[in-house]
Amino acid sequence: MRIGELARRTGVSERSLRYYEKQQLLTSERTPGGQREYGEWAVDRVIRIQVLFAAGLNSTKIGQLLPCMRDPDGAPSERADGLLVAELAGERQRIDRMIADLVRTRDVLDEVIDTASQPGRERAAA
Repeated sequence: MRIGELARRTGVSERSLRYYEKQQLLTSERTPGGQREYGEWAVDRVIRIQVLFAAGLNSTKIGQLLPCMRDPDGAPSERADGLLVAELAGERQRIDRMIADLVRTRDVLDEVIDTASQPGRERAAA
């Protein structure tokens, strides 16, 4: 598939896909005319990359991690070494803290919404 189709299927801009290639997170073949061609596997790869970016990982860490992740059709091509495992454990702790912070924030919002939704709780005009 061409870059435009991959962008449509994943919801990721063509510019981002080019960036992923530049960072060696994604590879493509080139047609005789120089256009990028991707296999069906690229859809899953791009979705994984997006999930990892959304979790706050940088492109270097993602590049280290991707070969250690199981592809939909097989086993990982590499095993994470002890240093990468330690770094990923730290990332997991950071994500756990973010989740806890978000839950606390949601609880505060729920309280404000609940209080504001009760009858007779409208603020008096100043």
